[in-house]
Amino acid sequence: MKIAKTGWVLSFVLIGLLSFPVLPPAHAADAKVLKISHQFPGGTADEGDFRDRIARKFAQEVEKRTNGALKFEIYPAGSLVKSKQQFDAMSRGALDMSVFPLAYQGGKLPIANITLMPALITSYEQGLRWKTAPIGQELTKALEKNGVKIITWVWQAGGNVSRDRQILNPEDVKGLKVRGAGKSIELMLKAAGAAIVSFPSDESYSALQSGVADGMWTSSASLVSYRLYEVGKHVTTAQNKTFWYMFEPLLMAKSTYDSLTPEQQKIVTEVGASLDSFAVKSAKEDDRQVAEVYKKAGVAVHDMDEATFEKWRKIAEESAWKEFAATVPDGKRLIDLAISVK
Repeated sequence: MKIAKTGWVLSFVLIGLLSFPVLPPAHAADAKVLKISHQFPGGTADEGDFRDRIARKFAQEVEKRTNGALKFEIYPAGSLVKSKQQFDAMSRGALDMSVFPLAYQGGKLPIANITLMPALITSYEQGLRWKTAPIGQELTKALEKNGVKIITWVWQAGGNVSRDRQILNPEDVKGLKVRGAGKSIELMLKAAGAAIVSFPSDESYSALQSGVADGMWTSSASLVSYRLYEVGKHVTTAQNKTFWYMFEPLLMAKSTYDSLTPEQQKIVTEVGASLDSFAVKSAKEDDRQVAEVYKKAGVAVHDMDEATFEKWRKIAEESAWKEFAATVPDGKRLIDLAISVK
């Protein structure tokens, strides 16, 4: 009787234990998935457009250092959020991260136009020094006020590709339909006699192919990754001098950043900063690659020299720089802060 009672109790306990659900490991249940959307062609962490690679390298390293507590989904080519809507999506907390050409936001955030101000940046090293300079602090403050944080500082130089004739000197653009990719560049090109057309980078191929644009400026990476050598006959590279430097940082929604633990925030900040040097190295490689790829494709390759740069700078000062100083709050002071970075 005693044995039977003991067996009955054990059976009851076992049935009770089996009735409880089996829980997954705590770290899997706590994983937070962040979404990164950008406009550039997709690839891998080791191959492809370096701006996509920055997103992937960042994701891999953060996931590793957080032991999988933070995971990432990457959506290239505007496949999750359209190119020019990504900043606003981060501001609203509808998107976690993007590699974003900041000048796209210049219409709503006027200070952003200084990040594609013609002939203002003269080297990658100078651009990266903005990070710790007063001009960089002003930019950081403006973005955070709009709900977005800078994670990695990415500058990309660029050149132009054209359908029929070289575009090297200011007089070369007269009467042409061209894309400058930002308000400030476009003001300078218009002052030189060009007609302006606008479209995001991922529409560049069709615009040149169809004749919507006779020529266009874009980053060196985009000149290659969008295969514009198939639809152009002339290219002017950034490997020597260029008036075209664009700020294309890796950004995070401030609401996303604030939702992370202090340790996760530290990891995100450290990994982001560690990729600054990778961005500079990769951008310089792209500038050199443009000349190689276009020459191989049979496109005429041109390089800008110091004298030609100075011609463009003079036009820029009298058009884009002057307009920014006159219309943007503290515009003249911001231009002076940028010039003071050597």
